[in-house]
Amino acid sequence: QVQLVESGGGLVQAGGSLRLSCTISELSERTWTPNFAGWFRQAPGKERAFVGTIFFNTGETLYADSMKGRFTISRDNARNTVYLQMNSLKPEDTAKYYCAAAGPSDTQYVYWGQGTQVTVSS
Repeated sequence: QVQLVESGGGLVQAGGSLRLSCTISELSERTWTPNFAGWFRQAPGKERAFVGTIFFNTGETLYADSMKGRFTISRDNARNTVYLQMNSLKPEDTAKYYCAAAGPSDTQYVYWGQGTQVTVSS
């Protein structure tokens, strides 16, 4: 059973920063490492949008074009944790942010967290 636990959301003023964390665990396997993990976001009344991905073995990152520059994804392999550093936040970044992961042999996202709310005030 895979669990994704997100944290770090909250209310921030425009121009501020937040760092989201997502710890990924497989409760029956001690040495389980995701193939890749990433972040999505969903604003009220909009579809879920891809933010970015990180591959756990190589650290390679991929971002949606609109997220490049202000958002940075990183990971801590020892903790199976992926981070989303968000800088220069804007009110339009207000959304629920979801962490997702692919298992060691998966090629697409299989596991999802419950989401953490980020609200940026103007």
